[in-house]
Amino acid sequence: MKVRLVAAAVLTLTSVGVVAMPRASADGPGSGAQWVVTVGDSAISGEAGRWAGNTNGAASRTDASGADTYFDNATRTAEQNAGCHRSESAEAHIGGGVNSLNLACSGARTYTFTASNGNFKPGLDFAAGSQLQALQSFAATNNVRAVSVLIGANNYGFADIVQTCITNFLTSPSWWKNYCYDDSSIASRFTAAAQAARTAEVAGALGRVRQAMANAGYADNAYTIIVQTYSSPVPSASGVRYAESGFTRQTVGGCGLWNRDFDWANSTVVPAMNNSLINGAAASGVPNYVILNTTNALVGRRLCERTVGLLEERGIATWQSPGAVDVTEWVHQVRTASTIVGPYQLQEDGHPNYWGQLALRNCLRQAFNGGAVRGGTCTPGKGLNSNGEPKMNFG
Repeated sequence: MKVRLVAAAVLTLTSVGVVAMPRASADGPGSGAQWVVTVGDSAISGEAGRWAGNTNGAASRTDASGADTYFDNATRTAEQNAGCHRSESAEAHIGGGVNSLNLACSGARTYTFTASNGNFKPGLDFAAGSQLQALQSFAATNNVRAVSVLIGANNYGFADIVQTCITNFLTSPSWWKNYCYDDSSIASRFTAAAQAARTAEVAGALGRVRQAMANAGYADNAYTIIVQTYSSPVPSASGVRYAESGFTRQTVGGCGLWNRDFDWANSTVVPAMNNSLINGAAASGVPNYVILNTTNALVGRRLCERTVGLLEERGIATWQSPGAVDVTEWVHQVRTASTIVGPYQLQEDGHPNYWGQLALRNCLRQAFNGGAVRGGTCTPGKGLNSNGEPKMNFG
């Protein structure tokens, strides 16, 4: 049976031009109202922030913020940078009297580049239109107290990894499993040498964040860089609620991986990317950083995890139903040819959704700590706080 894969959890999105800045205040760097700025890729830009939970029924049942959720220009009629998907629910917007600016863009790497299809990818460097050019310009006339950074997954080629894993699942039988973890094109990304190279790239990017802030007039002790880790999006094999045989994992759950690849995702892929962030920070020479560990921030609510389900599997009418946050998924389904229909977008697949984004926002707010920025580990609680966000434990 031939199955044509047309979607995967992609982090490569389009963007064009330079980010339009919010109106600058009269305050110089280090004075005036406090700002938090986020830079990086789709895991922090707010990708999939429209959808609260998953369903194979009507899309309206999980549509938390509508078609304009990614519109971030002044009139809320379009994106400032096409395809960056800086959603309303992005974690940057912690509120509580703290202003926020989301410069992150899906598809971003540690460097700016133009993809083969012509799409512009603003990175963490000083190329024209880059995220750090925008950060430097903005910080020069505003009081930026923290810059939260999440970058590196696209340097590893995360979208290609996910696509390969799902393709291998859909095109091989259970009696002759074709795993992706041992494909030469995938395994080569996680050799010791490859991980060292990615770590050096992250270290360089963090050093450039520091340089952008110095160029804007900031001493190191005037702000803090929050180095955030990636959240595990799927459980290990023992936690998957669909059988390994057949195609149910993909056609129903949107998580078509063999058990061995589920385990590998949590034992190798996520740790490698997060080690590059943690070790890259240590090697960067940046003195004013903390680690915000969100590796397990989605645990218990991950894609296809036993502890949660699709709305219809849990008897939930819509995302607004009482208790929905605790029994539905916080990661958006990966959709294939048979399931991808509007208003879903392919690039949303596999990312923290509305609930996931708000959970990470709660984590970032606790790390910001009223301006006394601190590091720590964030894990799920139960229920919603007064801001309508999932309760999160920080320690």
